[in-house]
Amino acid sequence: MAPRLMGLPLQLQQFAARPILQSSPLAFLLPHIQQTQTRQASILGSLSDNPSAYNKRIRRGRGPASGKGKTSGRGHKGQKQHGKVPANFNGGQTKDIVVHGERGYTNIFSADLATINLDRIQDWIDQGRIDPARPITVRELLDSRCIHQHRDGVKLLGRIEASTLKQPLHLVVSRASASAIAAVEAAGGTVTTRYYTRSAIARIMARETHPFLSLAWTAQSGNEALHEAAGVSDTDKEGEVMKAMGFRFRLPDPSSRRDIEYYRDPAHRGYLSHLLKPMEGPSLFFRSPEERKSTAGVKKEKVLPENRLW
Repeated sequence: MAPRLMGLPLQLQQFAARPILQSSPLAFLLPHIQQTQTRQASILGSLSDNPSAYNKRIRRGRGPASGKGKTSGRGHKGQKQHGKVPANFNGGQTKDIVVHGERGYTNIFSADLATINLDRIQDWIDQGRIDPARPITVRELLDSRCIHQHRDGVKLLGRIEASTLKQPLHLVVSRASASAIAAVEAAGGTVTTRYYTRSAIARIMARETHPFLSLAWTAQSGNEALHEAAGVSDTDKEGEVMKAMGFRFRLPDPSSRRDIEYYRDPAHRGYLSHLLKPMEGPSLFFRSPEERKSTAGVKKEKVLPENRLW
């Protein structure tokens, strides 16, 4: 919008008050003068920023009215007023990190996983130490000494060339990287991530529980190739398999929200991903935009009577 004029000089106002003949040399100014006289006050005097577009700069040392006068907010005397103090400076005495030692900087909730790369698994297969026709679980990796300690589980990594993986593999591990999943699936195999604990792995090694079947992971998990390689049919249930193989303990399933969300995610090839409903995300708290749209339903149009306009 073009800025409006504040007003006209006194001479032009007096000139505009007198009648102007159409034949006068100044007749061409008549429409402009009449238009400017009918306009209201200019908007230039009311222009301002948005409420959050401007923050007033703090002016230090400009008197007590500013709130930052005299000492400028630094207080009285001392090193902090006269100069700068290094971080973690403790007055020149022995540092706290020397007296009390290092504390923190460690995530106590992170899982301590043993890592294994695909090239090492392929090397073990070439040596005949692992049977690729059977599912490769933490039990096969520990029995063949492909890994030497299980810790909280096993994480599969994808350090392998494109043509190194020679046969399809069916792997069941705690976690897997995106490159490892892509390499195994490109060779026609499957990767399934499954929840383990230290005590559960110890029972697996003692042949007291199944390496991957549990109450939450039934035949409806959708991994038919893995079940076929393990010799488990679609109708077999966990209790029947345990009774047939003589297992004493059940394999635990995750109970914390972090673990449940990880193994519900199809991107991680989690063994609980078959529990997701259509358009449902792996999160237990947040809902995906598609799920929110589906639960909101179709918005009904408001029908007004004939005698109403709005």
